[in-house]
Amino acid sequence: MLTTPSQLLLRNIADLTGKVLLVEPMADDLARELAQAAPALQLFCYSTDKTVANNWQAQSNAPCYFTSELQTDEVFDTVVIFYPKSKEQLSFSLAQLAPFISSSTDVYMVGDNKGGIKSLTGHAEKLGLTAHKLDNAKHCLWFALNGLAEQPQPAIAMKQFSATAKEHSLKFCSLPGVFNHGKLDIGTALLLENLAHVQQGAVLDFACGAGIVGSFLLKQQPALKLYSSDVSALAVASTKATMQLNQQTATVLAADGMPDGTPLFDHIVSNPPFHTGLKTDYSVAQKFIDDSKSKLKSSGSLTLVANAHLPYAEWLKTTFGNVKELARRQGFVVYMSRKS
Repeated sequence: MLTTPSQLLLRNIADLTGKVLLVEPMADDLARELAQAAPALQLFCYSTDKTVANNWQAQSNAPCYFTSELQTDEVFDTVVIFYPKSKEQLSFSLAQLAPFISSSTDVYMVGDNKGGIKSLTGHAEKLGLTAHKLDNAKHCLWFALNGLAEQPQPAIAMKQFSATAKEHSLKFCSLPGVFNHGKLDIGTALLLENLAHVQQGAVLDFACGAGIVGSFLLKQQPALKLYSSDVSALAVASTKATMQLNQQTATVLAADGMPDGTPLFDHIVSNPPFHTGLKTDYSVAQKFIDDSKSKLKSSGSLTLVANAHLPYAEWLKTTFGNVKELARRQGFVVYMSRKS
């Protein structure tokens, strides 16, 4: 299966030459399809998403750079950027490319109309670049982006932020592309207010984002053995920086789903995602709930926050046989289940 942006890329495959770097592609069959359609191309992938990286490596021997900061000795003939969720993340990705392109590198951008790519022309002008629309199909757009080699974008460094939760001041670090970059969202704030039962043992902060939840728990209970995991290399880098900023210790892991090689946990806490790209995708959260039971010790707890309209209570009841509502506010609910 191919996502519609990948289908539009294949439709414009004649634009690709030589060494081709795909930046933040989707978790679909594009690597296999490109290799079959144009075997002469030398393909490379740069992704900050562990799901995408695993998917790429499962179908291609071509290099895949899974990292928050691209590092390679290659200089690419063609770069295709899949339009990210935010303009700030786009600027972050563009800044990454400067050492790896030349004045002869062709840079293209592809994305779904609903994802904001329609505003690319104006945004590119603000960056000193020019964007020309070359194709429009399947509710997606294909652009040529010119001037990037001549106008390298300034690097975007890890930034420090602060917030207040439960009368506690929080300091954390974040990169563009991390969930709710630079902010404490309403759901996570509600979760922090309902973690008094997490007092000892091994704890997993699943979908850790910038590491706010884990850092908060360590402030309350410094003896906790904290593990933090996320599918995003940007989140992993941000959580490590948050721990360093607060002089705390945690094992931070990149994982597509529940992390491997960990002990059983006394507690798992999370504000789990329910989107894959632009689309609502409940399967990630449902699988997380199902897998959590086997990762918990007997009497261990799973505590999560969710939008009130999502069917998490039903899934928790089905998996654990019990569910308790701890709090509800502004459209969010905190649930807890225990392993019997």
